[in-house]
Amino acid sequence: MSSQVRGGTRWKRFALVMVPSVVATAAVGVGLAQGALAASFAVSGQSFKVSTDRLEGDDFVQYGSVAVGKDLEGKEAAHAVAVSGFSKAKITNMCQSVVTPKVPFINKSVSLELNAGTNPKKPVRATNLYLDVSELDADASFRNIDIGVAAGSLAKKNKPGSIGIQPGTQANESGFAQRADKAVLTGVKQTAWATTAGTFKLSDLKLRLHTGVKECF
Repeated sequence: MSSQVRGGTRWKRFALVMVPSVVATAAVGVGLAQGALAASFAVSGQSFKVSTDRLEGDDFVQYGSVAVGKDLEGKEAAHAVAVSGFSKAKITNMCQSVVTPKVPFINKSVSLELNAGTNPKKPVRATNLYLDVSELDADASFRNIDIGVAAGSLAKKNKPGSIGIQPGTQANESGFAQRADKAVLTGVKQTAWATTAGTFKLSDLKLRLHTGVKECF
């Protein structure tokens, strides 16, 4: 199956160490889980952009949820997200960017840009990867995809290592979900709110700060 998807802060809050992420979502719509909590932590008030030439992942799962936290003014905020998970993933030529507006003392926006896995022979590698995404553009292909699975039944009992709803989080187990043995996405451009992984190995990691707005796309 193949498809195409289109999809005043304080200085101390400007974190220089960011968790890199990339996301894959399937082409069909995802029903949001009512009252669900996407992650076991409060998300920051800033979304971030990630692009990658290619993401290849095993045991793909996806379900709807809500990422909650506070905005940059400290007010409560919630964001509808599609949570995508992989038991293992390889990511080639990954770029992540986040822009902090109107940084005090500088009085300008500051952009953080991170690059890794630029050599196709040394991709970024991750295990038990979960990503909360709000927008995605990519070309996608899936092997042995099941669409319309109950979220609580995502993990395959006859396949050790397959994954389901992220441990330690809440989601509507009867809500809409989908899964595939393998997913490959190319030309990925996505906006995300959070990511978690059991392990995340970044080859050829480069991190740069830029005055002004400089994003991956």
